[in-house]
Amino acid sequence: MTESSPASATADTDLPWIVSVDDHVIEPPNVWQDRLPEKFKDVGPKSFRQKGTMNFVGGVFSFEPDEDGEVGDWWSFEDGRFPLTRLEAAVGFERDQVQVVPITYDEMRHGCWDPAARIADMDANWTEASMSFPSSFVRFCGQRFLEASDKELADACVKAYNDWQFDEWCGDSNGRLIPLAIVQLWDPQLAAAEVRRNAERGGRAITFSEIPPYLGLPSIHDADGYWDPLFAACAETGTVVNMHIGSSSKMPSTSADAPAAVGSTLTFNNAMASMTDFLFSGVLVRFPELKLSYSEGQIGWIPYILERADKVWEENRGWGGIGDKVPEPPSHYYFRQVYGCFFDDNFGLANIEAVGIDNVCFETDYPHSDSTWPHSKDVALKQMGNLPADVQRKLVRGNAIKLLSLDLEP
Repeated sequence: MTESSPASATADTDLPWIVSVDDHVIEPPNVWQDRLPEKFKDVGPKSFRQKGTMNFVGGVFSFEPDEDGEVGDWWSFEDGRFPLTRLEAAVGFERDQVQVVPITYDEMRHGCWDPAARIADMDANWTEASMSFPSSFVRFCGQRFLEASDKELADACVKAYNDWQFDEWCGDSNGRLIPLAIVQLWDPQLAAAEVRRNAERGGRAITFSEIPPYLGLPSIHDADGYWDPLFAACAETGTVVNMHIGSSSKMPSTSADAPAAVGSTLTFNNAMASMTDFLFSGVLVRFPELKLSYSEGQIGWIPYILERADKVWEENRGWGGIGDKVPEPPSHYYFRQVYGCFFDDNFGLANIEAVGIDNVCFETDYPHSDSTWPHSKDVALKQMGNLPADVQRKLVRGNAIKLLSLDLEP
């Protein structure tokens, strides 16, 4: 055994092997064509290669086929066409080369889509285990299939994606690749059944929208408990609800003509709003076993939100719409049921006790533009090297292992 093998990690290493709760996978071309019923294959997701150009208008990137443009691999689904871009497969490129331009599977690092190559890249990055969100075609919580016009097709696509996650992406990884399922966002009963189906084969994580109303769906405050079947299934099976920045299809910014850098700086805003939603919704009261995890939103903002929420709960009960839904201060439910995630947050780590030593996980964000690959170990040591060894261990692996019920040494 060598230092490049997770099996050799011991207590005397300078940093425990990382368990990353937020990476990404570029879905390979065969996912749906190998798994969909024959009647859906023509309209289901298919990969093809063509030339195209990119536009940035009103704060939104868009692409059009263009014979004078750059060659890239695209997806077709129903009547839509969707390109892969270098931004979502950024590892291996210099920072100034990371642009929103078309890319092919051949041009991107094969760890983006090939599980064996991913594990090799994890070894190079001091990472023992990794959980990967979908990327730009499926989108962070499966919004692509929510938007489909044929919901029977969409249901088949959700199940095919999850079968691929369990059987092919994670199947031969010996537990190093952690399944992350999508659900039928348009039907909480179907979503609950999918949670239970995946739990029977060891699944303990789904991805969900941080702010469902941005997707045209009921909020978690819905008076009739629209989302309760899904949350109940997650609580019963120990399935974690993971919410990635951008999973509401609406990134925060200040104006249509603001540069993309403004929105990138403010990405934590939606996570902050979502956490506040949950803290005042009563969902965490009704489902005390439910666990939430916020991905890529960093953690430095959490202490203030908890302080402010507790103050509002205490002083504004008469008009704040809280009633009896939240009998304890909101911070009580946060420390019991909610997790934050970071990859580069010196301020959050300087205030780690206020954030919650037991409420934080680490990520490497492979292969996105913010990824610390292949230097995640050095980045982690630079940020956490001053923390006690037991705290470091919780942050880089122990909390994730407990949260996701992983069969790994804490």
